[in-house]
Amino acid sequence: MSAKVTVAVIGAGPAGLRAASELAPKVDGPVVVFDREATAGGVPRHCHHPGYGMRDLHRFISGPAYAHRLVAAAQRAGAQIRTSTMVTGWDGERGLFVTSPGGREQVSADAIIIATGARERPRAARWIPGDRPAGVFTTGELQQAVHLEHQKVGGRAVVVGSELVSWSAVLTLRSAKVKTVAMVTESPRPEAYAAFTYPGKLLFSTPLVKGSRVVRVIGRGRVSGVEIERVATGQRRVIACDMVVFTGDWIPDHELVRLGGIELDPATLGPRVDGSLATSRPAVFAAGNVIHPVDTADVAALDGAHVARTVLEYLGRAPAGQVPAGVVPVDVAAVGVVADAPFKWVTPSLVRPGGPAAPRERLLLWPEQHVTRPALVAKQDGQVIGKAKVAWPAAPGRVFRAPWGLVADARPGGGEVHIGLN
Repeated sequence: MSAKVTVAVIGAGPAGLRAASELAPKVDGPVVVFDREATAGGVPRHCHHPGYGMRDLHRFISGPAYAHRLVAAAQRAGAQIRTSTMVTGWDGERGLFVTSPGGREQVSADAIIIATGARERPRAARWIPGDRPAGVFTTGELQQAVHLEHQKVGGRAVVVGSELVSWSAVLTLRSAKVKTVAMVTESPRPEAYAAFTYPGKLLFSTPLVKGSRVVRVIGRGRVSGVEIERVATGQRRVIACDMVVFTGDWIPDHELVRLGGIELDPATLGPRVDGSLATSRPAVFAAGNVIHPVDTADVAALDGAHVARTVLEYLGRAPAGQVPAGVVPVDVAAVGVVADAPFKWVTPSLVRPGGPAAPRERLLLWPEQHVTRPALVAKQDGQVIGKAKVAWPAAPGRVFRAPWGLVADARPGGGEVHIGLN
């Protein structure tokens, strides 16, 4: 069985749904969203706490309410959403192999958007030794067990990490009547914003153990404790608990990217894109957290709106002036953008001189240390091409946003642009 669509969107999370909402009324032919889950909406659908929709919807709502709004908007716009349907491979340049309860089919598309998001690395991928008992979760596994499957998960939990998603785990544990006995982070300071960390410590009485790491999981049959180690001294102690939640440490869901031979960014492990969010494969674009692990749902949705404008330009259907001319294809070769210490990665990691800016005209970087007031500098071939001082801090565990103007003056044919501290 085969089908032809105008745009195939892979992933029914915030980025994919928003892209479909923007595209469906403006293109001739079907815009179809494929998602392997039984219900569309992505991760927000099982995050039953408020904080969603602030940047894109200008609302402060729960995850399920946010997911419902995105799904409803895509359907009203005329997009088709196919759940329980997994894209398993590529069929030629613009074709996909799709598997669903109805069988296997081939789908060809004029344009493809990859919006498969990111996931947390489980315990095995973090090389945490010890026993292999029940009661070990990632945040996503915990939220699905509590909010979708209504399971009783435990009574005393240790949360590994102190990012924003770590506090999401604490909220989920609280709703399941589980006490968080400790949050453990290797960072010497909390990674989440102070607006979340300090109220969280007060409201939930959650001890934050900084500068420490989990070195062993203990338990036969069921978790009975974790052994933690002070990074500075090597001193160890055991915290009694019956469950462990590993949070953060994200990786893009990039299997399709790799199968398609699309160039990966070695730092983010997502597809390498330019400001238009075009990948190295013709007619294939990417949006949201598959590009960079990981940002908030509303930012992913705004990525979806940005890539929709790019796809419209590519298909020749964008209104005049809506997107900078020549977004796709481009004649100017891309210049690489590299993050220097204390940053781990930067995205987009390609800039086309004279070409389009990134979504919201922001470069995204991932800091590995705290910097209170960063003074940034961009250099190409040893020469300064941009400087910026920002009023907001850089901190591990959350995305740092820098002005696109840092790289706007990159020279065609020049070497890589390096971004670091001045």
